[in-house]
Amino acid sequence: MVITIDGPAGAGKSTVARAVAARLGLRYLDTGAMYRALTLVALERDIPLDDEGVLASLAPLAAGRSDDPGLRTPDVDAAVSTVAAHPAVRAAMREAQRAFLAEDGAVAEGRDIGAVVWPDAGLKIWLDAAADVRARRRVDERADGSAAAALHERDRSDAEQTQRAPDAIRIDTGPLGIDEVVDQIVALALERSAPRP
Repeated sequence: MVITIDGPAGAGKSTVARAVAARLGLRYLDTGAMYRALTLVALERDIPLDDEGVLASLAPLAAGRSDDPGLRTPDVDAAVSTVAAHPAVRAAMREAQRAFLAEDGAVAEGRDIGAVVWPDAGLKIWLDAAADVRARRRVDERADGSAAAALHERDRSDAEQTQRAPDAIRIDTGPLGIDEVVDQIVALALERSAPRP
């Protein structure tokens, strides 16, 4: 089974997706980290962020850097939406993501993962929370007061690329703890994967 987890920045996608994958013994795909890794490569190599062709050609380099500590820096935060907005970059990334998901069951999280990248997912989740809750999480996570402003800017710039699958189940993570969200998704996954009588 493929489970997709989508939603706006700061809704808890990465934390929840990792935990769901661990609980269910599935592989984990962080599509956002792939875009961040490509952005980091571009910044390190002084590649103009509007050079769509070169950025798309570097997409394969992103796969091996999804755990790089440099992915969560303010410079990457400020540039990742610009990189991800290029159609050629998104096409190259989607190809890599689809190849990964075609191999076996996985939990995949990121922008438009359930609506565009893997619309045949067995379970699609949309995590959400009020903007002020998401901003506070980012400030706490990064210990950086500018993180809230950066999140609001990400919401604005990512709006065109954020597509909620019509059959995605919405979970408001604002009033819930991580374990409660994970429990809900695991229960839904087990229910969907149970053999039909």
